[in-house]
Amino acid sequence: MKAIDRLIERIKETNNPTVMGLDPRYDMLPNCVRQKYGQTLDEVCKAILEYNKSLIDSTYDIIPAVKPQIAFYEMFGIPGMEAFKETCRYAKEKGMIVIADIKRGDIGSTAAGYSNAFLGKTPIGENEEAIYDVDFVTLNPYMGIDSIKPFIDDCKKYDKGAFILVKTSNPSSGDLQDLKLENGEEIYTKVAKLVENWGEDLVGKYGYSSIAAVVGATYPEQLKQIRETAPHTFFLIPGYGAQGGKAEDIALGFDKNGIGGIINASRSLMCAYKSDKWKDKVKEENYANATRLEAIRMRDELNEAIK
Repeated sequence: MKAIDRLIERIKETNNPTVMGLDPRYDMLPNCVRQKYGQTLDEVCKAILEYNKSLIDSTYDIIPAVKPQIAFYEMFGIPGMEAFKETCRYAKEKGMIVIADIKRGDIGSTAAGYSNAFLGKTPIGENEEAIYDVDFVTLNPYMGIDSIKPFIDDCKKYDKGAFILVKTSNPSSGDLQDLKLENGEEIYTKVAKLVENWGEDLVGKYGYSSIAAVVGATYPEQLKQIRETAPHTFFLIPGYGAQGGKAEDIALGFDKNGIGGIINASRSLMCAYKSDKWKDKVKEENYANATRLEAIRMRDELNEAIK
């Protein structure tokens, strides 16, 4: 089964177009977790892994996917990458789709090496081994098809997928992405058309391709335009919640059947126990339950808007 079909079916099963970003910083962990561990690199990463697993345990039946951002693991070196790998493995064991937010964008053998690590298999003598074995990765297309093709090849070979940056949610995205070409077309529109073309061989039964796009919730007009420009391109939509993206704006990225995207929330889910909504109702040691309550609230708000 194509990766995009697996993702859409998980969204349907959970009735929830949400992906939980797992971007752990040590200072965001509740005291009840930090106090169980020491201050060494290894101990900090053990605390992060416990935190991640607790959030997965509390949401795997109601959230279809997780998106660990690799920077928050790489910063801790080898122990951090071990926590990243175990987080991905554990989420998949629980039936969740794993989107590795790695934003790679190099060419040739370097791109192939990245793809081997995350989507495909790494040659070891006469054998091959899957290293991180995630379902999707995020990619930066700035260097063109040379930086994307190795990933597309592995998507075809191993039934995996990729989300390619088209119009990102950050405030300065327009510095490059909104610039206009000679024909009057914005760069993000050109990239959206490229992504639609790159993914035409990987369209699944729901009409969407496993070669997908990142399109931010903070730019609703562009979100609507890109949906029209790339009708077979599935969207990963960041910017909801803490960054200001609203549910009614996000709905513009979905089709008439209520399909077309998955919305990322990181801080609003991971730190729900600190939020005004839940901190007076849920004790800190029940932080994972606060995440579950916020996930349900978010699910219901998004579904109402999409309908």
